Amino acid sequence: MPISRRTLVFGLSAVLAGCSTNYPNHRANYAARPDEQFPLPAMPLDRIKPELRRQEVAYETAHAPGTIVVDTPARRLYYVLGEGRAMRYGIGVGREGLTLSGNAYVGRKAEWPSWTPTPNMIRREPEKNLKYAGGVSGGPHNPLGARAIYLYRGGNDTMFRIHGTNQPQTIGHAVSSGCIRMLNHDVIDLYERVNVGDRVVVHQA
Repeated sequence: MPISRRTLVFGLSAVLAGCSTNYPNHRANYAARPDEQFPLPAMPLDRIKPELRRQEVAYETAHAPGTIVVDTPARRLYYVLGEGRAMRYGIGVGREGLTLSGNAYVGRKAEWPSWTPTPNMIRREPEKNLKYAGGVSGGPHNPLGARAIYLYRGGNDTMFRIHGTNQPQTIGHAVSSGCIRMLNHDVIDLYERVNVGDRVVVHQA
């Protein structure tokens, strides 16, 4: 029986609609977050390279679901979903010599965290960090952004964090003092997925 044009168009539309579920809705992912303690405006998509935007991807790994895998050279972070899938995020990483490597775990989490530069940060860059030695309260001007995920080893704080940033232009670059930066919208998404105790694996070159 011949296929009518109407049937063909309807069928093609259905196929395309089904395929579209495989693609992330970037506008929704980076829309305004008025519900936040410090409301976030929408992130202009032209400020985020397509390859750095959050999206679910194929990812074969031996790591268990719930593991965070940081690929430092590629400037990517993966949250393992299982069944060959992961949520991928673009990140900013530490400058050479200021990066974490190996295994850690999520020791604690905080929303709109306060920040105090470490003694090492103050020694390295006193002109930049000494004025903040008393700490900075949480908010849109805080370097840790909307969320912080604190990385521990053996019950001790490594002083490395996965956190948001008020400098989105640094995502995809190696500019931080060692921590792993994410867009605020992305670190909120990751924060809601992870639990205290989850494993973190950081790969270097």
